[in-house]
Amino acid sequence: MFNKNIKLVLAALIVGYSGYQFAEGYIGNGIALIFLSLIFIFLYFRNEMILLAFLRMRKQDMEGTQKWLSKIKNPEAALVKKQQGYYNYLHGIIYSQKNLTQAEKYFKKAIKFGLTMDYDLAMAKLSLAGISMQKRRKREATQLLQEAKKLDKNNMLTEQIKMMQQQMKRI
Repeated sequence: MFNKNIKLVLAALIVGYSGYQFAEGYIGNGIALIFLSLIFIFLYFRNEMILLAFLRMRKQDMEGTQKWLSKIKNPEAALVKKQQGYYNYLHGIIYSQKNLTQAEKYFKKAIKFGLTMDYDLAMAKLSLAGISMQKRRKREATQLLQEAKKLDKNNMLTEQIKMMQQQMKRI
């Protein structure tokens, strides 16, 4: 909704005004304003449109996810580097059902920008391995599978990795 720099300016202005409230003796107002400024600081690191897109993704609503992502105009300027990673990650998931070449491009961008959670990075690499396998690039798919296996610390993707490895043997 707001540019990332505007969020920081709003947070700074609110903190400044809360300091004024403390100086005037209105301690409750100052504390409430500090909590309000924390919302803007949180939204600096977690973009609200990406959060809403993830909520749509949890409900398997790809059109809704696409709708929320399309509201982000100029992601290079509006998003922090990690948010750009998740922006591309969500686009990769959406396009993995439509166009594998586009999905591969988005997943590679997501890995380049970086993802915060190891599980998401493992999922992106696993998806890239599947795309590489479908395009008959066995060596690249094997390497990506190994990287995904290392990143999957909670063993949430072990079944998918084993299934892909079995499919790789058939190629």
